[in-house]
Amino acid sequence: MPTVETARAAVWRASALAAITCLALAPADAFATRPGDKDEGKVEQSGDRSGEEIESVVRFDLSRNGTGKSSGPLTVSSSNWTPPPCWYEPKYTPDQLKADHQKTKNLPHASGLGEAVAAFEEHYVKGHPYKNYNMDKKGKGMFWDRAALPYEEGGDIFACKKPPFWVDNGEPPKVENAVTPEVLAELAYAKIKIPGTKVTLAPENVTKVNLHTWAWLDKAEFKPVSVTASLNAGGQNIEATTTAEPRSLRIEPGTKDAQSHPASGECAINKDGSIGSPYVRGNAEKIPPCGVTYLRSSGDGTYELKATITWKVTWKGTGVPGGTLPAGTFGTTQNITVEEIQSINR
Repeated sequence: MPTVETARAAVWRASALAAITCLALAPADAFATRPGDKDEGKVEQSGDRSGEEIESVVRFDLSRNGTGKSSGPLTVSSSNWTPPPCWYEPKYTPDQLKADHQKTKNLPHASGLGEAVAAFEEHYVKGHPYKNYNMDKKGKGMFWDRAALPYEEGGDIFACKKPPFWVDNGEPPKVENAVTPEVLAELAYAKIKIPGTKVTLAPENVTKVNLHTWAWLDKAEFKPVSVTASLNAGGQNIEATTTAEPRSLRIEPGTKDAQSHPASGECAINKDGSIGSPYVRGNAEKIPPCGVTYLRSSGDGTYELKATITWKVTWKGTGVPGGTLPAGTFGTTQNITVEEIQSINR
């Protein structure tokens, strides 16, 4: 006769594990979970298909985020870090898990999942490790389950493979990517949008060969942006705010036939929060603190000048001092016409 451990090992074969998760989550989690965004005071939920609503207890306050058609996400500077593709959060009371399981068992697609049904019931009903959906602990905790950002924001629900697990109210689970202030901060990072920032140029759009083109950004043109992520469920009441602040501007002329100023192309932020210096009439001969000098005409076309801002990212959260997250960049492009004029009157 097989031992209990042998039986449990059989239950936890990879195929059965996947099926347990599907049974526990279906039908709502057949698609990626979409958390609610609190944008301009409104909490919105949206589903992936047929208007079905897929909920997450994590909320994102986007009221201080970047806006506009040209806004976009940060590109993480570090090549070995990305926000979590998924996370674990409080999801089911014992009654809810039972109701979901009973509902799923009656779906047409469940008829061919006899092994998975048996594995699920072994795990959550028969006491290995949970008995009767943990009804004896009703009101004292919740089953935690996976959730994810939308796919287009880097989410991947299938990167989290652990089936629902029990957590007592107020106890932080010791599971990777279970919601903590730091995980919330990393999720908020994925939600940050940087407003498109057009660098001011002089001359603007059309310049001359060997004429210094000045570039600058006024402090009012770009400001810190932030997103707050919060969770209030399962005895957890935590939040974290992630803030991105501009730190430097990199100018890429769009051609090798140009000189950047400074030579690195990296223009540091000034003490007043601006970058570069506005052109003042009479300074045409001076080398700008931030800008470019084109050495060859663009002919019948244009050069694509790219302005990329590096943003420092920090966070703070409930009960923790917070810290820094990898810096990010966001760039915009402008078309520059460079005309060939050998002699210029200044």
